[in-house]
Amino acid sequence: MSLKIYGVARTRAFRALWMAEELGIDYEHLPIEIGDAGARTPEFLAINPNGRLPAIVDDTFVLFESLAITLYLAKKYANGRLYPSALEAEAKAWQWSFWAISEVDRGVNIWSLHAVRLPPEERDAAKRDEALAVLKAPFKVLDAALANEPYLAGDDFTVADLNVAAVVSRGVDMDLSHVPHLKDWLLRCLGRPAAKRALTLKAAADAATPPEVTRLIVRRNRL
Repeated sequence: MSLKIYGVARTRAFRALWMAEELGIDYEHLPIEIGDAGARTPEFLAINPNGRLPAIVDDTFVLFESLAITLYLAKKYANGRLYPSALEAEAKAWQWSFWAISEVDRGVNIWSLHAVRLPPEERDAAKRDEALAVLKAPFKVLDAALANEPYLAGDDFTVADLNVAAVVSRGVDMDLSHVPHLKDWLLRCLGRPAAKRALTLKAAADAATPPEVTRLIVRRNRL
């Protein structure tokens, strides 16, 4: 087995796992944790010196940053599916991927921590509400982009949809009634069989995460 995906499925490794499932390729999942016993060990730092998850090793090729990984896997293994062939369409996939990281990734994570993942007594309502306020404008942008098409590139699900939906996925339990096109699209993406398989891994990892690890996430990332 040539492809190894490092990172517990609760982390951004979910994105790489979903892509691997979507492509139907064989892979080995190494569910290492954040922190000194996992992503900060000398062995993993030799793969990703940032000490963050995920990372992949594909034969001898090493790559980190979750959406770089999904774009790489799609382009290498999609065989005409998922990854656009035209330069302009490829650039749009990059656009939406970078947009998701810069505009919504942090806000969705803050909301999920202070609405769902932290123990109830440790959640900060002000941070939760601020995250919702920050997400309002970019969610409207995404909603408008999906007003007349089922997916970001038109009729077909592509890597652009996977990347953006994976970033937004922690917000699936938000009240999205004000962005109905976004809501329908997100449920459509997360309802795909490959997404469900990756979400099963993610849910199991979430359920097994002790509170101290969630607190570490908050402290280390200033969330």
